[in-house]
Amino acid sequence: MDSTELAQYMEATDSITKPWLLVQLRLKKLQERRATLSDSEYLHQLADIHQDLMNLGQWWRGIEDQVF
Repeated sequence: MDSTELAQYMEATDSITKPWLLVQLRLKKLQERRATLSDSEYLHQLADIHQDLMNLGQWWRGIEDQVF
């Protein structure tokens, strides 16, 4: 699945507000652009995505049935 297909899936399933899918979309887009980025830029963007993922924490606790 490429980033376009993932984005279409997210729209079709009304999942645009699910932060873990947004992280996955960002990772997929970064993977697709890897060949055009320098190593340092790639690592910088990957670290940024990783930090955003870590910032999600356990926000879903108590509302699992609503968000998963």
